[in-house]
Amino acid sequence: MKPVIALVGRPNVGKSTLFNKLTRSRDALVADFAGLTRDRKYGDGKLGEFPYIAIDTGGLNGESEVLDTRMQQQSWQAVEESDAVIFLVDGRQGVTPTDFDIAETLRRTGRPVLLAVNKTDTLDESQIVADFYTLGLGDPCCIAAAHSRGLHKMMEAVGQRLPGAIDQPDGDEEDTGLRLAVVGRPNVGKSTLINRFLGEERVVAFDLPGTTRDSIAIPFERDDQQYTLIDTAGVRRRGKVTETVEKFSVIKTLQAIDECNVCVLLLDATERITDQDLNLLGYVIDKGRALIVAVNKWDGLPGEQREIIKNDISRRLDFLSFTSIEFISALHGTGVGKLFGLANRAYESAMIDMNTPMLTRMLEYAVTRHQPPLVQGRRIKLRYAHQGGSNPPIIVVHGNQTERVPADYKRYLSNFYQSELKLFGTPVRIDFKGSDNPYKHIRNKLTPRQQRKRKRMLRHVKK
Repeated sequence: MKPVIALVGRPNVGKSTLFNKLTRSRDALVADFAGLTRDRKYGDGKLGEFPYIAIDTGGLNGESEVLDTRMQQQSWQAVEESDAVIFLVDGRQGVTPTDFDIAETLRRTGRPVLLAVNKTDTLDESQIVADFYTLGLGDPCCIAAAHSRGLHKMMEAVGQRLPGAIDQPDGDEEDTGLRLAVVGRPNVGKSTLINRFLGEERVVAFDLPGTTRDSIAIPFERDDQQYTLIDTAGVRRRGKVTETVEKFSVIKTLQAIDECNVCVLLLDATERITDQDLNLLGYVIDKGRALIVAVNKWDGLPGEQREIIKNDISRRLDFLSFTSIEFISALHGTGVGKLFGLANRAYESAMIDMNTPMLTRMLEYAVTRHQPPLVQGRRIKLRYAHQGGSNPPIIVVHGNQTERVPADYKRYLSNFYQSELKLFGTPVRIDFKGSDNPYKHIRNKLTPRQQRKRKRMLRHVKK
């Protein structure tokens, strides 16, 4: 098993910057803003001589009392899960009373702790080290995470503190599980749904829009099936996104949609469907991701309000014929278990393997049922089809004048393949490829009189 290394410390000491350096990624949001990280984030370590899993955590002693308590619970739970702890402090600010409190608590956990003094560039390291010896955690390690200075030496020191031998990997470990992202507007219950999936308070759920600021990927297993659950920040209307941090959060949410296999779009049953819900739906469909729509906070609604919501959904989401709309309660668990079965069905449809003869036979049948329209007196000819990709399923259709296929006929073919292949939860994309006429350049060089003469000759030949 890879050792697990937790990064803890006060807010804004550079934990997320260090996490990104240790994982050689940009998975954790970084800004000069205290309290940005609120949930623990996992990543495969790629810096140093041994494999490991790093955990980024929220700052201990944050700004909001209620929210801070939950954030601290996340941080200390990460310590409990870890094999070693990197306690990060700020060399520019020196030792603070909060650092003493954290050090005392870390000693009681019994975990091996490495004290890493960050932001030591341009500072006298000998003076800094002398100050931090007072924490009683052994020799401090001076680093500058933003400039990658001292990190290899730090990881060597961590390796010396790890109990037992460090396993070397047999090869690259790729996550082959289903990546399931939960997206939606702020405060619709995304984090509550993730916690319900997991059966624990894994991410901070709080009745406050904007509690989740980053996309959190969580490995998970259910019924011998591997998943990666992705909790995302709520996406608001662009005009309401003012904080720079929130703009980054929206970007991370859109990136999560790009990288996932299946999206669960969460709607709020206590509110009507908004334009932002439709915009987010459009983005998911445009990216071709498999989709399930879940309407949360359904329990406790009176029957009259339920009918209003259902009628609103039927009217505004009538284009979602390829998927299902589920009514759930993330808080109480009603209908939540069904989402896994639907996600698996949608994933299988998105990754379907389609052979060329079958797709071509379906194309011939579709054309027989409904011929393409005439364009300038000439019939569009569609000859054969083959698979062009997965997630979403892409079908490439070859023929003549394919660039002139009207939009309604493209929708007809897409719906036809959707129905014949019995695909669920995923849109089908149709790409058209035309064949060039080898004599086209000659025809373009003819004068209008010569072109009329040529047409008369062709009509004579046909007779």
